[in-house]
Amino acid sequence: MFLILGLGNPGPRYELTRHNAGFLVLDNLADKYKIKLTQHKYRSLYGKGEIEGLPVILAKPMTYMNESGKAVKALLSAFNLSPEQILVTHDDIDLPLGKIKTKLKGGDGGQLGIRSTIETLRTREFYRVRIGVDRPEDREDIVDYVLSPFTEEESGLLNDVMDKAVQTIEAALKELTKQNNPTKE
Repeated sequence: MFLILGLGNPGPRYELTRHNAGFLVLDNLADKYKIKLTQHKYRSLYGKGEIEGLPVILAKPMTYMNESGKAVKALLSAFNLSPEQILVTHDDIDLPLGKIKTKLKGGDGGQLGIRSTIETLRTREFYRVRIGVDRPEDREDIVDYVLSPFTEEESGLLNDVMDKAVQTIEAALKELTKQNNPTKE
């Protein structure tokens, strides 16, 4: 079983902001696989289902971004999972809008949800799908920028980005399954 987390901030104020790219990807994944995110427990909104025949839990932490680790820890404990069974999707200002990158292990790159997860779990050993949201021209505006909604022009690209992110997660799950279950020869 894999736990797929979409990072973001709860509440309507943050719903369509750049910082909620992880939530948006998770919602698209849930829609595609008809997984209802109706369970509200373990500091998260989550649902269980299957993706490509693999059992998964899709979860959106209902903590603020910088406390995501608390929800991750509660979910891992509740479902008896290890960090190697986590895939986290989140916004990344170091990538241009529309660019998606995967990463196994590594630092937080300044992303506070990832920082909280690393600090809480005391490991960097989990898979990430990073969604590029671009960077503001003025470094002083980073907080306001990530908490701002996508522009009208960007919204047109957003659907394509979400589709690409869902495909990236599907491919990552297949890869993680191979790594966790090597076939005997």
